[in-house]
Amino acid sequence: MSPVNTRHQSIDAVRGFAVLGILLMNIVGMGLPTFAYITPTYWGGHEGADLWAWAINFVLTDGKMRGLFTMLFGASMLLIADRAEGRTPGPAATHYRRAWWLLVFGMIHAYFLFFGDILVCYAIAGALVFPLRKLGPKTLIGLGAAILAALIAKNYLEAGHLQALQAAVAAGAASPSQLAEWSNAQLFLNAPPEMGQQEIRLMQGGFFEALQSRAQAAMIVQFGFLPTEEVPEAMGQMLIGAGLFRLGFFTLRWSTRAYATMMVLGYLVAAPITAWLAWSMVQVDFEPVQRRWLEVLGAAPRPFVALAHASLLLLIVRAGILTPLVNRLEAAGRMAFSNYLTTSIITSFVFCGYGFGLYGELHRAELYWVVLGVWAFILLWSRPWLARFQYGPFEWLWRSLVMWKRQPFLKRAHPG
Repeated sequence: MSPVNTRHQSIDAVRGFAVLGILLMNIVGMGLPTFAYITPTYWGGHEGADLWAWAINFVLTDGKMRGLFTMLFGASMLLIADRAEGRTPGPAATHYRRAWWLLVFGMIHAYFLFFGDILVCYAIAGALVFPLRKLGPKTLIGLGAAILAALIAKNYLEAGHLQALQAAVAAGAASPSQLAEWSNAQLFLNAPPEMGQQEIRLMQGGFFEALQSRAQAAMIVQFGFLPTEEVPEAMGQMLIGAGLFRLGFFTLRWSTRAYATMMVLGYLVAAPITAWLAWSMVQVDFEPVQRRWLEVLGAAPRPFVALAHASLLLLIVRAGILTPLVNRLEAAGRMAFSNYLTTSIITSFVFCGYGFGLYGELHRAELYWVVLGVWAFILLWSRPWLARFQYGPFEWLWRSLVMWKRQPFLKRAHPG
């Protein structure tokens, strides 16, 4: 087997870790009214174990696992392009076919399974980033960091504008246009409880009622946040991931000292800063405008915590320890697309009325029992599946659609 076709256990293991980690945050949007993802005071509880569940995830997983998964998408984009060199279809055709079908999968996923889909975002951001793939690795990282910094600056200015609006309204000095703008902002800053009650009613109903609720949330995401927030952030993270891949970060080419330095930056610098931001939110009782300020500031340390997680796992892979777990994570990563979609299928039956109907019924901390169950399923099924089949089921379908030809599925038994 030529090197260009060799899989990297390290990349697959980190991807498996990331796809498991994404559920730690997605579960809130899957099992509680949408606005509970933004603030724990809205639904699901924000005291005791519920507050700790929010705080730990805010520090260690919120935006970090998705960011790591997105960086790996950027790394995989280059890996697949490299493998397509000199073949038919070539790198560009392969990438844009993959992006098109990813968009199709994402739209189905967003409206029928989970409004917080990332596949549509990846399809669009990946299409925009792909022409930059031949830039030098440091240029890719620098450009990605510049995009993320620009996004933080934009959100910082918007948060300042919200604070000025709030002050003008409180002082009774707001103009009619400012009053209208402040009223519209309340839908995203402080959603009324009635909105959550309607979501619960619909999600605990039949399939079509749940579809109505998801469609409303998906349209808000895709028309409101996707172009201004999600796509730029994903582009920045993909570029950083692509640059780190070229520098050998995900393929164990860094020194142990370099990985340890990344862990120090993430765990001893970025994580404590994020913890202080979480504590500050609690101190202001999650007041909407102050919360928004702190959320914007929290975006800066996120990539460092994500890369600290990756560095720790990469050192574990290099040391050859925890091998059974690493092998399970590797298999989960090879089937990341299937596992991501299967997670949404499972949780839709757990929470929706056409299944167990638990939507809105569990406290925030109780949601993580569902997470543990899904994690167990992913870790238990991925490796046996790949022992018999070439690809995960959705990877096989995606690959067949890209190549417009049915791909081999069953592994051939070797004689003897």
